[in-house]
Amino acid sequence: MTAPEEGEFKIVFTGPMGAGKTTAIAAISEVEPVRTEVDNSDRENHEKEYTTVGFDFGRITLPGGHPVRLYGTPGQARFRFMWSILGRGAAGVIILLDATRADALEQLDLFVDAFLPLVPPGAIVVGIGRNAEPGAVATDAFATRMEARGLVAPVLTIDAREPRDVRLLVHTLTCILESRVPAGACA
Repeated sequence: MTAPEEGEFKIVFTGPMGAGKTTAIAAISEVEPVRTEVDNSDRENHEKEYTTVGFDFGRITLPGGHPVRLYGTPGQARFRFMWSILGRGAAGVIILLDATRADALEQLDLFVDAFLPLVPPGAIVVGIGRNAEPGAVATDAFATRMEARGLVAPVLTIDAREPRDVRLLVHTLTCILESRVPAGACA
């Protein structure tokens, strides 16, 4: 696993606007998260008050005392230049998606294409939110989409507000990276 001098490593949360990246990091961060949010000027497409324009930052400690830096990307394509900046040096990526969006599968492709070259092979976990809502894309459709691309990645249904769900995403990713994570991180 790529780790800076202090022994920390980096996980990036990415996905489209409104998928829950800021919320997920806030749900598990052991420090007050840093947020770079501004008023949402795209209320026509997303009924949320604020949107991330730079990045979100939080920090957690894995079992065994291994620190992890959590970065959240902006979801809007106009801030795509930040994706490669934030993805550099990441141990892995967690892609969050909103299953109620009609373009959810296309969004999966967009974020996989952007982050696959930036992280070690297999270092992707997908979290699907709002999957119980009427008209939501079935979770299996996301797994099938990954398989059709020749990729194997865990696809989990989550609620980004629930610390237990977000920790499961992080735990799943660290277990995928177990050969690069110091012993005990997946205990």
